[in-house]
Amino acid sequence: MKSSIFKAEFLIEAITGSFLKLNPVDMVRNPVMFVVEIGSAVTTAITIYNIIKGQPFSFDLQISLWLWFTVLFANFAEALAEGKGKAQAEAMKKSRSETFANVIQGNGELKTMPALSLQKGDIVLVKDNEDIPCDGEIVDGVALVDESAITGESAPVVRESGGDRSAVTGGTKVLSGSIKVRITANPGETFLDRMIKMVEGAKRQKTPNEKALEILLIGLTVLFLVVVITLKFFAGYMGVNVAIPILIALLVCLMPTTIGGLLPAIGIAGMDRLLTHNVIALSGRAVEASGDVNIVLLDKTGTITLGNRLATEFIPANGVDEKDLAHAAMLSSLADDTPEGRSVVVLAKEKLHVRGRDIKAPHGAKFIEFSAETRMSGIDVEDNLTKREIRKGAVDAISNLAKSHGLEFPAEVLSAVELVAGQGGTPLVVAENGKVLGVIRLKDVLKQGIKERLHQLHLMGIKSVMITGDNQMTAAAIAAEAGVSDFVAEAKPETKLGKIRDYQNGGYMVAMIGDGTNDAPALAQADVAVAMNAGTQAAREASNMIDLDSSPTKLLDIVEIGKQILITRGALTTFSVANDVSKYFAIIPALFVAQFPALKILNIMQLASPQSAILSAVIFNAIVIPCLIPLSLRGVKYKQTDVETMLKKNIFIYGFGGLLLPFVAIKLIDILVVLLRLNG
Repeated sequence: MKSSIFKAEFLIEAITGSFLKLNPVDMVRNPVMFVVEIGSAVTTAITIYNIIKGQPFSFDLQISLWLWFTVLFANFAEALAEGKGKAQAEAMKKSRSETFANVIQGNGELKTMPALSLQKGDIVLVKDNEDIPCDGEIVDGVALVDESAITGESAPVVRESGGDRSAVTGGTKVLSGSIKVRITANPGETFLDRMIKMVEGAKRQKTPNEKALEILLIGLTVLFLVVVITLKFFAGYMGVNVAIPILIALLVCLMPTTIGGLLPAIGIAGMDRLLTHNVIALSGRAVEASGDVNIVLLDKTGTITLGNRLATEFIPANGVDEKDLAHAAMLSSLADDTPEGRSVVVLAKEKLHVRGRDIKAPHGAKFIEFSAETRMSGIDVEDNLTKREIRKGAVDAISNLAKSHGLEFPAEVLSAVELVAGQGGTPLVVAENGKVLGVIRLKDVLKQGIKERLHQLHLMGIKSVMITGDNQMTAAAIAAEAGVSDFVAEAKPETKLGKIRDYQNGGYMVAMIGDGTNDAPALAQADVAVAMNAGTQAAREASNMIDLDSSPTKLLDIVEIGKQILITRGALTTFSVANDVSKYFAIIPALFVAQFPALKILNIMQLASPQSAILSAVIFNAIVIPCLIPLSLRGVKYKQTDVETMLKKNIFIYGFGGLLLPFVAIKLIDILVVLLRLNG
């Protein structure tokens, strides 16, 4: 999803959008720039009147043009930020409109219909090389699914009925397999629909902080409007006639037009930066809240760990060769199609140095499936009139099996079982004809990079809490390995929900990451709720952000982008307010110096004339907006440091920088205005 926003196609679209946004219905959404547009219209009307009457109009015309440029540059910033999202949205709309579905009727027959006609509850059949027409849950079958259209990742993933990997997304493609999908969203309510709405910047909802800042900007605008109106009568009382275009120029220069023009672009660009990290924010409020998060709750299974326990070690009993244990474990797992069973075969292949194509069940073998009653699975093999009964299963089940054969459960195997359990693993015991051969260690495998990313969260002052249904001993072992700050064991859905509420009542901003149906209540309660795209439909619907890559380490990127939006908005607001000071020294003396020559002392920039001073200030006020567009779209760089240090640095750069830069720029513009004789 990464591409430059400064491509020619985006720039052309943004220029066109700049003029289209001059519509007052659109402009009123940005009150500061709406006032500038009204001022531009008034000065333009006065200029036209002077032309008709044959009066001097050059100065008024220049003021009008630069005021219009101010509005257009602000519109350009917003349109440019929206451009990439609109292009992506159009591509997604096209792919959605061209998809058809095979709907299973009540009599079992298939009916082909457009994907846009599907309703919640419909059952559709999707086969090899067919697109999944809409969001849904797999109710039957298993398939290899290409999700690159949504996630950008080329590696296909397995989706199957049951468990936490049953959700599928409209717009993805089945590479192999056949699945029946129950549609879970009506037209206009799908994940793709919500994604389209979010990437279309124009439909972005203003966040609480943005609304608060906008109220401040409106207040300052009203204040300066009152000042300028009052100034007209004050100047008249002192015998100074101030023309309307000059008063409007003064108002526009004093208003916080810089941040007012860039404010929409900052928010839209933040959403776009999330999108480049393959994260879809379904709420602008959540994006900002992520910048203030100080506690994150992570579900263990599928979030911190891969989700399936995998075989990592064979521990043989005394007198048993490890290869004999590995061979017996492999035979007992040949018909075990669970992830755990397949991992036992993979580990045995490594230990025995055999290839997959060489692994075959012995002739006449009988597989014993796992059952809740026996809590064992295995294989029966007859070899030269010798019958081998190989079983693998829970400790107590194998212990009872050994006793039924009149054999003892070895003490060293029992010690190995306790060791594996104490280290957070799951022990499976293997026996042949009742004789215990040893233990298979099943372990929750951490997702790659999770420990390092959690450490970075800690450096940012964010506490991580793992929530799991495992017992205390297992949870403690996994928490230590992952490096989380704390953990909650034996947790139920209501436990997670209660924990989040406790933290929120304590004044914390809480983020929750999950992927299962049991995570949905907690996700709905959290301030920032990130659902794995590979998770269930319930989890995705309860969240306000969806990680398309299903990587819990993505939270660090989300937090950094949230902080970056807040910092960028604050930095540019500081700059906007600071650079108004230079405009005071340019325009105020110019208004009254003819009547009060003593005010020349305030002309510290030594501007050539009142006309050039006013024009230079207006020009600077206009061109500073496009100059800051790259910064507003890219964002002020966030570094992991303490808040006080970062605040001092930004005040120095954007406060003092915003104070000094305009003095230099306005002086240079004044020189250019005089050279080009624009002040006549």
